[in-house]
Amino acid sequence: MIHQLIAWMLPFLPKKVVWLFSRRYIAGIHLEDALTAAVDLQRNGAWATVDHLGEFISQLEQVAEAREACLNALERFAREDLNMTCSLKPTSFGLLINFDHCYQQVRQVVVRASELGKMVRIDMEDATCVDRELELYRRLHAEFPRNVGIVIQSYLRRTSDDLKQLVTWHAADTPVNVRLCKGIYQESEDIVFRNRDEINARYLADLAFLFSQGVYVGIATHDRFLVTGAYDLIEKYGLVPDQYEFQMLFGVTPELRAEIIAHGHHMRVYIPYGHDWFGYSTRRLRENPKMVGQIIKALFIRG
Repeated sequence: MIHQLIAWMLPFLPKKVVWLFSRRYIAGIHLEDALTAAVDLQRNGAWATVDHLGEFISQLEQVAEAREACLNALERFAREDLNMTCSLKPTSFGLLINFDHCYQQVRQVVVRASELGKMVRIDMEDATCVDRELELYRRLHAEFPRNVGIVIQSYLRRTSDDLKQLVTWHAADTPVNVRLCKGIYQESEDIVFRNRDEINARYLADLAFLFSQGVYVGIATHDRFLVTGAYDLIEKYGLVPDQYEFQMLFGVTPELRAEIIAHGHHMRVYIPYGHDWFGYSTRRLRENPKMVGQIIKALFIRG
């Protein structure tokens, strides 16, 4: 209850105070901040994906900023030969305003990624977006299968059916690339599983299914139980490190991240940046109040 109260109070606090809660989890305002964080991670054996903050826009005129941010990031990745990908939220490209416009704008980004030999990841958002985001991925994957990926959330009751559909698009010349996460958005119980043990069980079942179908998976978790379960499945299916990767959020469980890297597994870290850091921070903390405890620990125990 205390964590929930703090999370709901944050939007009403001065930005300088909120930044104390946020600075560990957001690289900064500019692309340069994200690249600096990514280079530091790369020195420590981790790859990166960057996300320019800003979602659920209200006007199509705002799409240009998101598109140019992604294009600029891809150019920098190629110029500096960085093993980095670009993550984007379709609602920042106008998904809920005009789907066709969103598709055309995201396609411009994916076209450039293809020309540069880079990859774009379509993030999954709340339940109102899932069908449209899967359709966005389906269209782009058909044209650029090696340059676009998708995020799937295991806590959604529909996910097992969505994965069965995804693997019908998977083939040697059209590989499907999935970041598998638990899911964070607050949804009704008829849409999502709520029990932690049930969500964990669904996550490992989904991971096993994707491995069994030869899909490249970004195993996105900070849960040691799921990391151990993933190790078991990697061994069961006889996978080598180039057939999967682990993924984590910037600033979260760095000790576990280092352990995974030390065991010889690939790791990619999701780095958010941008002027919308305040909105991102307050939304994420409202959606997952448990993060407040982690942040307080980081501030007062780790300085």
